[in-house]
Amino acid sequence: MKLTSLETGYFKLDGGAMFGVVPRRMWSKLNPPDDNNLCTWSMRTLLVQTAGRNILVDTGMGNKQDEKFRSHFEPFGAATLFDSLAKVGLQREDITDVFLTHLHFDHCGGALWKDHVTGEVELAFPNATYWSNEIHFDWAMAPNEREKASFLKENFLPLQQQGKLKFLEVKQNIQFCDGFNVRFVYGHTEAMMMPVLQTEYGTVLYCADAMPSQWHIGMPYVMAYDVRPLKTLQEKAAMLDEAVNEHQILFFEHDPVAECGTVRREASGRIVLDRVGTLQELAMLPSSGLIG
Repeated sequence: MKLTSLETGYFKLDGGAMFGVVPRRMWSKLNPPDDNNLCTWSMRTLLVQTAGRNILVDTGMGNKQDEKFRSHFEPFGAATLFDSLAKVGLQREDITDVFLTHLHFDHCGGALWKDHVTGEVELAFPNATYWSNEIHFDWAMAPNEREKASFLKENFLPLQQQGKLKFLEVKQNIQFCDGFNVRFVYGHTEAMMMPVLQTEYGTVLYCADAMPSQWHIGMPYVMAYDVRPLKTLQEKAAMLDEAVNEHQILFFEHDPVAECGTVRREASGRIVLDRVGTLQELAMLPSSGLIG
C-alpha cells in the first residue's frame, strides 16, 4: 500500500466555530485569526494505491460553487486536486475509487468538476466509484439546521443519480479493501467514515473532522460544528488511546501546518502531541516504533 498526501488549497473558517468552547485568547496563539476572526485551514486529501486501485479519500471543496458562496470561505492557494494528482503521474481518469468520509462541502465538493470552457458540471473522476453509506446519505439529504449550510445536494446527489455512488455497510471496522478498514463515528456528523490504513510502516488513521488538526488533540478542543460534542469527546478519547498503544500516525485533513502527527502519554496519563511532520518523515523516525 502506498500513501500520498495531496494538497487542494486552503480556505477560512471562523476560529470560534473551529475551536468550540476554548477561549479565543488560547486558540488565537495556535492559529492566528484575521480581522474577521477567520483562520486558515487546509483541505488535504489522501491517495491510497493498493492492489491496482487508485483510491482518493475526500476531494476538497472543488471549483463549481459561485462567487457568493466562495466569498464566505475565501478559498485560496496555488494547489488544485488535479495538479496534485499530476505531480504523482496520475490523471483524473486514473482514479478508481473516491472514498467520501462525509458529505460536508469541504470534503466532497470536488467530487464534481466545472469545466471552465463549457461551464458544464461533470464527474471529476469519470471512471471512479464513489463511496458513502446510506445512513449518512439520508442524513445529508434531510439536514438539521446546524448542518444545512454544509450539506449541498449539488455535491452528492448527482453521484447517486448517475449510478456512481455506492454505500458501505455501517458496521465497525469493516474492510473496504485489503489493509483499508473503516471506523464509523457520530460526534461530528452522523456515521462519518474514518479510514484506518495498515501500511508497511504501521497504522495511519485518517482523522477527517474527528480531529481536523494537531490542535484538536486536546480533549476540550471540539468544534462547535459537531452535532454531538460529548460523543466527539468519547470517540476522540478512544482514538487517542489506540494511537498511543499502537504507535499510529494521525493524518490531519485541515491542519494548515502539519500533515501528520503522533501522540504520547504523559506520566499523568494525559495524551499529548508528540511529533508533527509529513507522513514520510514520521514513518521514518527510528523512535516512532513504526519500523524495525
